[in-house]
Amino acid sequence: MRTNLSARALAIGALVAALGTAACTGPEMGSQTSRVERGKYLVTIGGCNDCHTPLKMGLKGPEPDMARMLSGHPESFEITEGTRPASEQWMMTAAVTGTAFSGPWGVSFAANLTPDQNTGLGIWTEDMFIRTIRTGKHMGASRDILPPMPWPMYRNATDEDLKSIYAFLRSIQPVHNRVPTPLPPVEQTAENHTPEALTASAQ
Repeated sequence: MRTNLSARALAIGALVAALGTAACTGPEMGSQTSRVERGKYLVTIGGCNDCHTPLKMGLKGPEPDMARMLSGHPESFEITEGTRPASEQWMMTAAVTGTAFSGPWGVSFAANLTPDQNTGLGIWTEDMFIRTIRTGKHMGASRDILPPMPWPMYRNATDEDLKSIYAFLRSIQPVHNRVPTPLPPVEQTAENHTPEALTASAQ
């Protein structure tokens, strides 16, 4: 009888201790884990790797180099100026890495989205990240985010979805890679790059 009571007391004590630990850490940790998983899903289906992960040549053609996942345009791949379109039928040219784009706006480079402290999102707060997507301004306050970044579409995401994306980006492997600042447009004839001309060529 004493043995049964002692075993029961130990079991109850263990259960109380477990419940106490779960009450202190379980919901918060579970919520954060769920948020990271949700963010991973959104980043994957949102095509973030299409521009922010450099391409490498695989057996079946270009493929994302996941060893540099979401690290942006490689600083070792120097681009000093944009390129003119081949004809009026073309508006944008992409670099072989898939991370730099030349168009009427100049040259835009895909940003380093990893949590590297000096070259990525390491110093970004959650609020800065959300304001960036909502306003189309770098760090939520400075220069315009250039094409082809589809922030006008992403700005419609819920706060919870953007917080989940931020949480996932904070969880991935940091990659030290300093992405260059955008370059100004190549000098072009005015008639080829007015809004009217661009609209007409797209029709």
